[in-house]
Amino acid sequence: MKGVNDSILRVNLTTGQLSVEPVSEDHYRRHLGGRGFIAHTLLTEAPRGIDPFDPENRLVFALGTLTGHAFVGSGRNSVGCKSPLSGGYGETEAGGFWGVELKRAGFEALIIQGMSTRPVYLWIRDGKAEIRDAGHLRGLETAETQKAILEELGDGRVRTAVIGPAGEKRVRYACIHNDITHVAGRTGMGAVMGAKGLKAVAVRGSRLPEPADREKLRTLNRWMMENFREKSKHWRYGTGSDMASYEANGNLPIRNFQGGRFPGVEKINPQVLCAKYVEKMDNCYGCPIRCKRVCRLEGPFAVDPVYGGPEYETLAALGSNCGIDELEALIKAHELCNRYGIDTISAGVAIAFAMECVERGILGPADTDGLDLRFGNAGAMIEMIGLIARREGLGDLLAEGTRRAAQRIGKGSEAFAMQVKGEELPMHEPRSKQALGLHYSLHATGADHSTGIHDFDALDPDTGAKLYAKGSSAHLINHLGLCKFVPWSDAQVLEAVALVTGWPVTARELTEVVDRGVALARIFNLREGFSAKDDALPKRFHSSPIAGPLKGLDPERFAAAQQGYYRAMGWDEIGVPTAARLEALGIGWAAENLL
Repeated sequence: MKGVNDSILRVNLTTGQLSVEPVSEDHYRRHLGGRGFIAHTLLTEAPRGIDPFDPENRLVFALGTLTGHAFVGSGRNSVGCKSPLSGGYGETEAGGFWGVELKRAGFEALIIQGMSTRPVYLWIRDGKAEIRDAGHLRGLETAETQKAILEELGDGRVRTAVIGPAGEKRVRYACIHNDITHVAGRTGMGAVMGAKGLKAVAVRGSRLPEPADREKLRTLNRWMMENFREKSKHWRYGTGSDMASYEANGNLPIRNFQGGRFPGVEKINPQVLCAKYVEKMDNCYGCPIRCKRVCRLEGPFAVDPVYGGPEYETLAALGSNCGIDELEALIKAHELCNRYGIDTISAGVAIAFAMECVERGILGPADTDGLDLRFGNAGAMIEMIGLIARREGLGDLLAEGTRRAAQRIGKGSEAFAMQVKGEELPMHEPRSKQALGLHYSLHATGADHSTGIHDFDALDPDTGAKLYAKGSSAHLINHLGLCKFVPWSDAQVLEAVALVTGWPVTARELTEVVDRGVALARIFNLREGFSAKDDALPKRFHSSPIAGPLKGLDPERFAAAQQGYYRAMGWDEIGVPTAARLEALGIGWAAENLL
């Protein structure tokens, strides 16, 4: 094969066995790496009904077809496992340089099973790997972990994927950090990595696989290098430059998605952040856009710039969603989440959930250890992050995620848990971005904002079958290892895949790759006991807030939209992929998981 490696590295942490296995061209072309590899591996290898922390759960690091090549935005990799947050399909992505280094080291994916009885880390270099003792890394924060590994290996160009103390303590939304600031943040990958006794994966490689047409790929890439300033103005301040307009039109989550107004948005928006606290803007591999913030802050909220700076999701989750407009406190909260290794989205939604429970009298001082956990209390929010990461007091409960926390608290608190399939909602209001809200309800991981609903350009009027799905590109990037922020056209992405692999790929073929991955992830969830009943948003979003521009989603129209999606995907009325559709996608074997 051209442009990709033909090898996968397998690691069994129970036995200590490492092996390399080939990847066939047919398998690669059917799935294209990333999400495709993850969904196929989990469905075929993770035993039905296992606990996510069971040694037989698979933790899969998978690269995309474009990862590491001379194509702006190709610095991403995917990570997946059975999620400890949802109990179903788990997947997330990270940018930076780690995935590129794994590609250079000769592997397209890393599949980890088993559980070590002692802390270990994995060291991969140019086609070889070894399991090393990590006892000296136990309990270290993310930056400390990376520093210790680089010193031990004696090579500052090594790239690392590490967990922090939260991962070791199995906080169900713990992250995996690529070089500290590039985070595989959602669905609890860090918790499973911690359960396996794996503290880090360090990688060093020296050679990329040769693309099919290097010169034409360079020419295509040169176009973006010459035009990115004009086409990526939106990312001048990084993510979230529209926060003020979000507040005005209702898209900004406020006080646990209760809605209303939040004038404090003017104090915490990225324009103010960049003007006062951003030391520089950073980037991922080969990308000139530089959308990542690096903050420096002195005084009572002093932060170390090694931990980067907050992006939009963090500013909203720990800011407006918790009723907090103190920017320095939010910068500190972001740093603490990165130090400990926890997802800022789930952490912010969990804290907002607890704040609403306190204000409604469901939780009292005895439940919060005397902490004044009300909306707007920045000090309490910061204190809560540490309690969650260390699993102390109320933090131990919130570390389980809002669904489990509400089930244990009871007293009607389930209505205030803003989650879908156990995963906390990102910072985009479903009553404002209604198509994204539909996607939240349907996506296999739960509430996910990094992809989006298929945008069906044309449907068969009789069968509802999809004729063309131009929105497949929103999912395709997770197969290709590509960043959604880079303004490549679908045609340019299609050309890049052909130039890297040499395959005469078509738009229809890539659309089928996406549908194949979505179907396999859906079947994994169905096999694990999920059903159409789990395709539901919290009831809050079917009502209108007292103040503000938002209107509740109409339940009947929402249900009709879900049925339209089922039909378009070739699923039946209860969301089960039909045998005919699976056969058409070349995965008829997957139907046996539906028995």
